[in-house]
Amino acid sequence: MATQKLYAGAKLRETRARLGLTQKAFASKLGVSLPYLNQMENNHRPVSAAVVLALAGEFGLDVTELSAGDAERLVSDMREALADPVFADTIPPLADLRLAASNAPMLARAFLELHRAYRQNHERLASLDEALGREGGAAHVSPWEEVRDFFHYCDNYIDAVDRAAERFAAPDGQVLDPEQQARATLAARGIDLRYSDSADVRSLAAGVLTISTRTASPTQRFQLLHQIALLTQGELIEATLDLARFQSDAARAIAKIGLANYFAGAALLPYRPFLRAAQETRHDLERLADRFGASIEQVAHRLSTLQRPGLKGIPFFFVRVDQAGTITKRHSATRLQFARFGGACPLWNVHQAFETPGRFLRQLAETPDGVRYFCLARDVSKSGGSFHAPVRRYAIGLGCEVSHARGLVYADDLDLTNARAFEPIGISCRICDRTECHQRSVPPLERRLRVDSDRRGLLPYEIG
Repeated sequence: MATQKLYAGAKLRETRARLGLTQKAFASKLGVSLPYLNQMENNHRPVSAAVVLALAGEFGLDVTELSAGDAERLVSDMREALADPVFADTIPPLADLRLAASNAPMLARAFLELHRAYRQNHERLASLDEALGREGGAAHVSPWEEVRDFFHYCDNYIDAVDRAAERFAAPDGQVLDPEQQARATLAARGIDLRYSDSADVRSLAAGVLTISTRTASPTQRFQLLHQIALLTQGELIEATLDLARFQSDAARAIAKIGLANYFAGAALLPYRPFLRAAQETRHDLERLADRFGASIEQVAHRLSTLQRPGLKGIPFFFVRVDQAGTITKRHSATRLQFARFGGACPLWNVHQAFETPGRFLRQLAETPDGVRYFCLARDVSKSGGSFHAPVRRYAIGLGCEVSHARGLVYADDLDLTNARAFEPIGISCRICDRTECHQRSVPPLERRLRVDSDRRGLLPYEIG
């Protein structure tokens, strides 16, 4: 097999700038001529083995940083961004993307940030849904909404917290028993761990951490790891909160709980081992839940957070709804964006999951922008642990763009090429442009309506 040539001009320029060296001085230290360095920095020549050795020996550079991996990831991310329908008539050829990633990586990253900002601003239209429904039309953002948006616009991935949880749960890449790890951590701090038939799910008082046995085993482990986060990751959590700059003490307090929850989920399902297992099982939620001692909801939620740069999993969306259709959890690493407020589209299979408890429902769906998705739904009712305790009923939805569906065991035997198999769904009625929908509850925003009192079709108005 031919040896692949290494072009790393951008990395050479970045290294030289960081060291504060001129091209002439840098070339001298590398033992090459000035014209040769200039050609390497502009990707007209590959980086030679002698230069690689000189970089490592003279400057202590980790030579793995010179690999084309970053450029390939940038190309992949740009191709994903350019799949947005807004670029339908202006998609550049792959060769141009590779040139941009290799020769102008900062420009490529700026483009990706711009597209991300575009997606966020486009999604903010959904916030009008709630503003129209608020009494007096006030646009005040509640602490809960502020925290929800913080996680959403971080792509629901907090790198520092995620890596800290992975170091705790799988320091050598092998998952350790989280309860044993937690007991050792608590013992080192003089705290006893007890399990009891308590109405409180978790409580810490007088040097004793009590976990209720009325909850399911995955919940017990999760709550145990939540407390570990509060005890051991205080500085990291507070630093993250400082960077977020929340507008109120209430929002900061809610976010602190959210970050501890994030640590707990990432420790229960540590990133690298969990990603490997997800790929091995083809994202079989039940097998993953059994392997890691987690619940199906915890597994589905964690799958939607696997967005670590350089080690991303399948981009999933994740949603949880109650019986009224209100979204109580939401995240999307896909182009699909949920209505930020109110309920989800009633045509989604997630609403049907309440009718078929204990079963996975599959759906091929297409959104108004023409993007097609594979959707999975299941109910996740939660017992209160006693006869008189109420049962909390939810349903979860997990899905990905259909191009990734073959990586899921649930897509087996489905005809992903049959256009007629995809059901039309929307996001929220107020931001859905479909003119023919038997489930439409209100007209779409920013569209004119025609009303004919002498004619009644599917709706009492026509959408212009």
